[in-house]
Amino acid sequence: MSTLLWILLATFLNGLLALIGIVFFFSRKIIDKILIYLVAFSVGGLFGGAIFHFIPEAIEKLSIDLTFTLLTSGFLLFFLLETLLHWHHCHELHCPHPFTHLILYGDAVHNFVDGLIIAGSFIISVPFGIITSALIILHELPQEIGDFGVLVYGGFSKKKALFYNFLSQLTSILGGLMGYFFIKSQEYASFLLPIAAGGFLYISINDLIPEIFKEKNPKKIIFHIIAIILGLLLLISAKILAG
Repeated sequence: MSTLLWILLATFLNGLLALIGIVFFFSRKIIDKILIYLVAFSVGGLFGGAIFHFIPEAIEKLSIDLTFTLLTSGFLLFFLLETLLHWHHCHELHCPHPFTHLILYGDAVHNFVDGLIIAGSFIISVPFGIITSALIILHELPQEIGDFGVLVYGGFSKKKALFYNFLSQLTSILGGLMGYFFIKSQEYASFLLPIAAGGFLYISINDLIPEIFKEKNPKKIIFHIIAIILGLLLLISAKILAG
């Protein structure tokens, strides 16, 4: 099988992760009970992806100063995006919360970068590409579970959340194609990583954590914190396996 077919297969499998949300179609009671915990889990996944994956990988290719300049730029960019989305999308009743759109935009950038990384690894060798793809899928899984929960929590219907999450995940295929036809594209990926990290940190800190701590029951707050830690631990585990 050619390198291009391997890249397309790996990025398509990565895209299918978005369909993990379909398991929640069968019970509304389950969604109502665990939705906020999925949001908390997503906080850990977003933090873990930014701090333990994106930022260290960017620092390896860029200077620390440039990495944190781009990180700050990403944070501010997502702040501006949220402000614009609030102005343009929230003049009507029952509109989705702006962070739902930010999750999709941020995830699209993230998946595009994943596609670049997958392509670059297969260009080096097929075995290396398979290992890299498996690790990317491993660290994507908790985020996709959390993203589906966040979209539903923010006002999307389950079908709409599944559809748009799937579309944002498919940008990994575009990244894979770009990576294959422009071998040096991973250099550009290095610049995108801290920007995406800034966006993920913004979503976590500004949008999701305040939602979690609307809960006043101390016992439930403890479980929310545990869910955040689990999300972090899974991303740390993926980092250790990759190292």
